[in-house]
Amino acid sequence: MSKVFIIDHPLIQHKISHLRAQTTGAKEVRELTREISQLMCYEATRNVALEDFIVETPLGPTTGKRMAGKSISIVPILRAGLGMVDGILDLVPTAKVGHIGLYRDPETLQPVEYYCKLPEGINERSLYVLDPMLATGGSAVAAIDFLKEKGAKKINFVCLIAAPEGLDKLQKAHPDINIYIASLDEKIDENGYIVPGPGDAGDRLFGTK
Repeated sequence: MSKVFIIDHPLIQHKISHLRAQTTGAKEVRELTREISQLMCYEATRNVALEDFIVETPLGPTTGKRMAGKSISIVPILRAGLGMVDGILDLVPTAKVGHIGLYRDPETLQPVEYYCKLPEGINERSLYVLDPMLATGGSAVAAIDFLKEKGAKKINFVCLIAAPEGLDKLQKAHPDINIYIASLDEKIDENGYIVPGPGDAGDRLFGTK
């Protein structure tokens, strides 16, 4: 079964609460999403592989550590996942960025891929799939399905707020991945929204309805 990490650091919980507030505008939602993603990145990358290299200090050489090889790629699920990208790039500016676009078929209600652009060598990289909300789990499962079909092996999923239903679906579909969340909420409602949640993440981030 997937390993689930709930990152409940006080700074994250403080910012999540402000993110939820109905009165928080799009500018601040974007800033909070960026900041929370950055804080989560610190924990989500804890097990990234390192290699030794020689560092020349003012007093002579020493052995330092750096991320090994083709290390990290982040893959936001369009469109809301874009809000998490800059926070992670602030900490890992060398990370490659891929994108996956999905929409829900109005008849089958199943996710359909409409765009996928990934860095080279994804079979060698640690991938971090980004989506602020894990509600029903359909988009997350589909995105990871696509990545595996294209050769990805080391996959992590990072989201701000999850519902138990979506978390359970993702764990069952992909028991080999690590899942990082900042808050596990109560449930999803009849319309597929997380309760209490923050509302629609894309609309809150980009000021749309």
